[in-house]
Amino acid sequence: MNIRIRNFKADDFEDVLCIESESFTEHNPFAYIHFYEMHGNMFLVAEYLGSIVGFVVGYRMNEREGRVFSLAVREEFQGKGIGTMLLDALFKEFYSNLLKYATLEVRTNNIKAKGLYLKMGFVPCWIEKGYYSDGEDGIIMKMKLSSYKFQELDILAEKIERMSQKSTEDFNG
Repeated sequence: MNIRIRNFKADDFEDVLCIESESFTEHNPFAYIHFYEMHGNMFLVAEYLGSIVGFVVGYRMNEREGRVFSLAVREEFQGKGIGTMLLDALFKEFYSNLLKYATLEVRTNNIKAKGLYLKMGFVPCWIEKGYYSDGEDGIIMKMKLSSYKFQELDILAEKIERMSQKSTEDFNG
């Protein structure tokens, strides 16, 4: 299966809202417009044969932490690694923005999502009683963005640092 992860475009809005309405009962569609305008580089979609089959939205919560606001994959595409691909891409964006941690919340009864998040390295931190509007509890989960997942970014950063040092040495000559 040839899945392409890319940045969200305005033309994707209808597909994202369709997936969102299939997956959630809580989110406000206008929130996605806000995230696109404010955090466009952290709004990613999964595309398969020209159709949007999933999306992830994140944002910088503070100087050290990125927040996964929403992740959804069309039901017929679940279990194929698309959620993992979307999260990996978002984590690379977090990491390139010098964020150290990722957090999210998940419904206590969402077994599939909890399994994915645990597999990705998230750790349950606490339960927020009545977190969702229907009264269901939410589990707050957090993970440290381990640099081993981002070796290519580390290598690039080292090359830039070496080039910068060389340029400074040449200048000071």
